[in-house]
Amino acid sequence: MKKLIITSLLIVFAAITFGMRVDRVEPRFWWVGMKNPNLQLMIHGEGLAGSHVLVDYPGVSLKSVTQVENPNYLFIDLKISDEAKPGTFQITFTQSKRDRVAYTYELKARAKGSENRMGFNSSDVIYLVTPDRFVNGDPGNDALPGMKEKPNRQDKDGRHGGDIRGIINSLDYLQDLGFTAVWLNPVLENNMTQVSYHGYSTTDFYKVDPRYGSNEEYQELSEELKKRDMKLIMDMIFNHCGSEHWWMDDIPMSDWINHYPDYKITSHRRTVNQDPNASEADRKAMVDGWFVPTMPDLNQENPFMATYLIQNSIWWIEYVGLEGIRQDTWPYPDKHMMADWTARVLEEYPNFNIVGEEWSMNPAIVSYWQKGKQNADGYHCSLPSLMDFPLQNAASRAMNHQESWDKGLIELYEAISNDFLYPDAHNLVVFPDNHDMSRFLTQVGEDVDMLKMALAYFLTIRGIPQFLYGTEVLMSNPGTDDHGIIRSDFPGGWAGDPVNAFTGEGLSAEQKDLQNYLRAIQNWRKEKEVIHAGKLMHFVPEDGMYVYFRYNENEVVMVVLNKNEDEQVLETSRFQEVMEGFTSGMEIIHSKEIKDLSSIAVPARSAMIIELSKFISSDY
Repeated sequence: MKKLIITSLLIVFAAITFGMRVDRVEPRFWWVGMKNPNLQLMIHGEGLAGSHVLVDYPGVSLKSVTQVENPNYLFIDLKISDEAKPGTFQITFTQSKRDRVAYTYELKARAKGSENRMGFNSSDVIYLVTPDRFVNGDPGNDALPGMKEKPNRQDKDGRHGGDIRGIINSLDYLQDLGFTAVWLNPVLENNMTQVSYHGYSTTDFYKVDPRYGSNEEYQELSEELKKRDMKLIMDMIFNHCGSEHWWMDDIPMSDWINHYPDYKITSHRRTVNQDPNASEADRKAMVDGWFVPTMPDLNQENPFMATYLIQNSIWWIEYVGLEGIRQDTWPYPDKHMMADWTARVLEEYPNFNIVGEEWSMNPAIVSYWQKGKQNADGYHCSLPSLMDFPLQNAASRAMNHQESWDKGLIELYEAISNDFLYPDAHNLVVFPDNHDMSRFLTQVGEDVDMLKMALAYFLTIRGIPQFLYGTEVLMSNPGTDDHGIIRSDFPGGWAGDPVNAFTGEGLSAEQKDLQNYLRAIQNWRKEKEVIHAGKLMHFVPEDGMYVYFRYNENEVVMVVLNKNEDEQVLETSRFQEVMEGFTSGMEIIHSKEIKDLSSIAVPARSAMIIELSKFISSDY
């Protein structure tokens, strides 16, 4: 970065620029009562260099003004004391008697208890939504002036019209199925020329894409979720922005973007973050490279960029009332900045949760990032949760492979045996699939029984379950791994759809059965502390069956997975260290009482979830 010129409140630059204008101030507003009193404003306009800046508001002091390479930017550092009250004040920019601009800035009051909000956790089941492909609740926002890409539902890579209103209208459906949290793929403005529906090419970090709705509708979604005791998780991207982001036409400084104005594609060699033998050249090739040509790589080593991203995330948490963040492409940004970010968020919100996407099948790589991990290189991050890709991969392999010494259900067992690597395996997000991979039904060859077994597994194993929209109605992508097909439209989300998952119209018996299957397990799970936080004990799979238990001082739940083509009789003497004293149970999927636990008939190709009881009773 070229040398920055730091000025105090009283210093006036010699340069005079006429026609000065302020176009943007970000963050757009802030709050009093934050634990960290510091606030950095990015000011963008025309001819701001050389301005004398004045702030006069009780409890707010101007620490510094930084002029950068581009004369159209200033960075203003404020300190907001405990004495500051909610209200508005003027920030004035003066270059001469004739050239003066005033900007009105607002400090808001925080919502009551904001700092104590509870993040998503292992009591939750997360429903992952690609907003453009879920429900079109407001066709009037499909095509808007100024938005470059217009709707084309026939184009698998085009915009189809789903929006926030559609999600709000669907919350009763999700609540009835037993979901308690919603993770939306990014909803911020993606005003790109093409393939903008996925949301991962941000063009404005402070604005919801108007084709999804408005910032206020995003707030409304959060409020409606809270009414149902449900939580909202925001998908964020610190690694990159969209190539048509507004600042790409007027970059603040030369190192705002890595490899700007040219670009180099990242090597994707993510292990350089952990590798004690990695070269600095290889590290830079991975971290500083662009993901794709339309996604400029943000330079988190630039302190102004780092502060911009950190404040932006806190702004959305406070403004919308988030309970969680999913951070995209976790290992690609500067890892030291990411550690600072997680610490800053948890400073403001100690009970908040953040899950990072480290797409690795190696649990040693994934666990490196989790809060509390003692790494050999001394690196420490405060990231509470990660996506459990190793377990997802093991589940796919376990359901596909024929049973043998080292294949099949043993792959699930051995994946869980790596839990010693994690400081908190119970806070990992576990999932059969997501928006970036083939749907699990396709992964298992369109075998519904294997899908149901996997869903029961993810709902009862340690961790926080997450399912992709449409899983409950057997959405799949046979014969292709194209993302546009994986993220197909949800049936019933558009007027005139011949199949409607909300009403049941046009659904097959198998689709309705799976909805009921998930509804039964997930609504039972809501109240089961033993599943949320109980200990886990599992037994080496034998004869095509895998048995594990969740238990605490008050409850024991037994789970049996049977991959065999025939019903099996499971003799339970092997499990007495957990089952001793229990004489009966209730199989919760079908509400079936088991009066004798000494041997259990397990249906072919299925899962059983059994609440154990020490007394035989017919009153369940």
